[in-house]
Amino acid sequence: MTDLLFTEKDLVTSLKDYIKAEESKLEQIKKWAERLDVLSVTATQDPEGFLGHPVNAFKLMKRLNTEWGELESLVLTDMSDGFISNLTIQRQHFPNDDDQTGAAKALMRLQDTYQLDTKDISTGELPGETSSLTVDDCYDLGRVAYSEADYYHTELWMAQALQQLDQGEEAAAVDAVTLLDYLSYSIYQQGELERALAHTKRLLSLDPDHQRANGNLKYFEYQLSKQKKAEGEKTQDGGRERRSTSKGRPADYLPERKKYEQLCRGEGIKMTPLRASRLFCRYYDNNRHPMFVIGPVKEEDEWDRPRIVRYHSIVSDKEIEKVKELAKPRLRRATVHDPQTGKLTTAHYRVSKSAWLAAYEHPVVDKINQRIQDITGLDVSTAEELQVANYGVGGQYEPHFDFGRKDEPDAFKELGTGNRIATWLLYMSDVASGGATVFTDVGAAVWPKKGTAVFWYNLHANGEGDYRTRHAACPVLVGNKWENRADAERHKGFLKHCVYFCAPGV
Repeated sequence: MTDLLFTEKDLVTSLKDYIKAEESKLEQIKKWAERLDVLSVTATQDPEGFLGHPVNAFKLMKRLNTEWGELESLVLTDMSDGFISNLTIQRQHFPNDDDQTGAAKALMRLQDTYQLDTKDISTGELPGETSSLTVDDCYDLGRVAYSEADYYHTELWMAQALQQLDQGEEAAAVDAVTLLDYLSYSIYQQGELERALAHTKRLLSLDPDHQRANGNLKYFEYQLSKQKKAEGEKTQDGGRERRSTSKGRPADYLPERKKYEQLCRGEGIKMTPLRASRLFCRYYDNNRHPMFVIGPVKEEDEWDRPRIVRYHSIVSDKEIEKVKELAKPRLRRATVHDPQTGKLTTAHYRVSKSAWLAAYEHPVVDKINQRIQDITGLDVSTAEELQVANYGVGGQYEPHFDFGRKDEPDAFKELGTGNRIATWLLYMSDVASGGATVFTDVGAAVWPKKGTAVFWYNLHANGEGDYRTRHAACPVLVGNKWENRADAERHKGFLKHCVYFCAPGV
């Protein structure tokens, strides 16, 4: 996406050049017209006298035979060739409909995860340099939600669009009738008949002949009368009305969604004061490892059960930039292991881009590998290659295990390795807001800090999986960009450098 910003900047420059060319062309035509206007006024006052002069007669012949033809050629000259050519070349890099839909879903994902108010998002009242959303922008977000039968977000964004329209903002592609049509139906789908009816009546006040609204009006009134009648009967019977409604966010496939999102916001962290008092920072030399006897690393306890530790100042800024440089050309949509087939596949619950780097590709990668081995005491010869992940607009990785469960015997078949013993997570940029790594089973949250790494074991000593290590990567709300100008991904996010230690393949 960073590349797209510069692509758009180049197109704007090209567009300005086209405008200048058109203005220059029109200026030439204008001067020609003004000159002939003065000449024709003078000539038509005394045509015979004017043409009695041989020079005037010659010039009239020349103008009509030659100069008007040249003017015709100038008028017909297409000054847009350069701009259209540049636009055609750049268009191959443009996002498509799926990309736009994905960005809209990402915005709604951030809205839900961090409990953001629709108005705050629309007016740009978020940290950092945020643009505001127009009526048309809000309408487009609502339509994406509507296409997914997500009436909760449809209502939020259509209502915001209508509010901005009512406040006098102009819209290019939508009017109040259209917004009210979507709004009334989405509210009806959530079981609120009275509000749906009110919006329908307002729609008909603007467009009395609206066919669908007239039909809905009769239907809503009929349903509402039935509902009130049923409520009256229950009241007479002494019962309490408990009308079911689907108001709110749509049903979710993830049972721990609420806990996951709470942890992403820094809520619900289950660390007691007593346990926290037993978490320490220390200088760590891995049993007097030769590399750390003189210069031990800074180790900090992040969590006790399971034990999660953070190592500070693990890589330099120079090393980070080199890893980014190596990873950038290879960034592709991240994949997960299909537990049934053991093959790699994309998944809606993992939204990021990743690249894999082998130790032999560059000394910096080899040096980082060796440093990880020296600190952890684990042999990296059976580890997977370094995975560099970049989280984009609303990018996330929902709760998952890094190890393969017993019912997934072929989880890592394609990698030719055994199970994942441990995970090393290296943060390669700071994040202003969001982007935590959270452990949903134990209520832990670890926040990104550039140059640090967190480490934990996925397996117990007996080889059984530690189910407490179920974790997730929260979406980045506001963060620093990857400042590589040739970067393909923008990103208001953080880079995650992963190493999974695997048992040797059997």
